[in-house]
Amino acid sequence: MSASPASTGPALDIRIKRIDKIYRPGEIVSGVVVVTSKGAFSHQGINLVCEGVVQLQMSSKSVGLFEAFYNSIKPVSMLMATFRWPTGKLPDGTNELPFEFRLEPIPTQQLFETYHGVFVNSAYTIKCDIKRGVMAKDMSKVVEFIVEIPSAEVPKEKPVSFTLTHADFDKRTIAKRAVPNFKMTGALHNAAVDIRKPFTGVLTVSECDAVIKSIELQLVRVETCGCGDGYATEETEIQNIQIADGDIARGMEIPMYMILPRLFTCCTMSSRTFKVEFEVNVVVVYEDNHLISKKFPVTVWRGRD
Repeated sequence: MSASPASTGPALDIRIKRIDKIYRPGEIVSGVVVVTSKGAFSHQGINLVCEGVVQLQMSSKSVGLFEAFYNSIKPVSMLMATFRWPTGKLPDGTNELPFEFRLEPIPTQQLFETYHGVFVNSAYTIKCDIKRGVMAKDMSKVVEFIVEIPSAEVPKEKPVSFTLTHADFDKRTIAKRAVPNFKMTGALHNAAVDIRKPFTGVLTVSECDAVIKSIELQLVRVETCGCGDGYATEETEIQNIQIADGDIARGMEIPMYMILPRLFTCCTMSSRTFKVEFEVNVVVVYEDNHLISKKFPVTVWRGRD
């Protein structure tokens, strides 16, 4: 006789109505809690919590400077909606428990876009907990949905032209190491970037005495956390794209093109206790691995459809 297959226990899932799970303020977020079981399913209450929270943390090197803030740092609550189904029994098979709520901030707060950073993290989650008897294991499930917030105003276009030469370096830097004679020119087509569109520009190496190894385009997040006791700002890299490889021909125009990654970028945002900004660095790496760079602050915004 063949062994009978092991019976599987009950399963819990949360299904959001929209496949892409993207919502905007004022819209209705709806879905179902799905409980699947073989045989009747007894429980001691089903709780559903829909929450939006901004989590803040300080880097290890800033903790000593702002210890008072570090000890009192608290998450910023933006959204809260709760649902409860009382103690009972669900029938055999698949059971769907519907829920819906309007995406609106709690009083005195505002909604911020979904963003996963290093020291600032803005996330919206739906969590379901099912309490069961003493002899059964409680069940839990969490899903995240995405919030996008169109900018209230469309910023003016900000084209930026630039020139980078040997003379732009500090004399102390030049004294420490040999900085080659060079001249680079370029332009950013727009320093006010719609997050739905690529960041673009051009770069030309007019003169350079040293051998170039590569040219890179670097996207950097600038996160600031703090309060009245002080603020700490940290810069961390999001992505790095190589736009030229090898000792490129002088005078040749090099296109710059970068797609802003979803979740790891958001509209430039600011509040009383945190701020998220972005920069783009143009980095030239020489054959001896020395490098020069030019930093450009950019404003990120979101257009309406």
